[in-house]
Amino acid sequence: MYDSPGGSASRPTERTARVVMLRDEIDLLTAPALRARLDLLTAGPRPDLVLDLRPVSFIDCAGLGVLCRARNRVLARRGRLRLVTDSTFLRRVLRHAGLAGVFEVLPGMPEGVAGTPTALTASTADGAPV
Repeated sequence: MYDSPGGSASRPTERTARVVMLRDEIDLLTAPALRARLDLLTAGPRPDLVLDLRPVSFIDCAGLGVLCRARNRVLARRGRLRLVTDSTFLRRVLRHAGLAGVFEVLPGMPEGVAGTPTALTASTADGAPV
């Protein structure tokens, strides 16, 4: 139970995670626009971000750098970042890059996270919904 200034018990406001679905390739060409969009999404206090990577077909070191930057920004603001992927390729890339234990990686969408995700592709990394 939580005490409010008036003396009655109340529950804290529940935060809802922002779901962003990434598609296609995350590489040197798409990384700058994706970085800018994720910077906007992680600018506020305590961001709760779920990146759905299941539709991603390829990621290179520039893409990994964008994910690491988003993670660092989220942690600096005392938030949470989760990656969703069922891809053995992406899990292998994270492991070989030494990032396997750095990210919270889930095989499916977390319980209680719903809503329409923001979809980003190489051609729409500016944040426009697909």
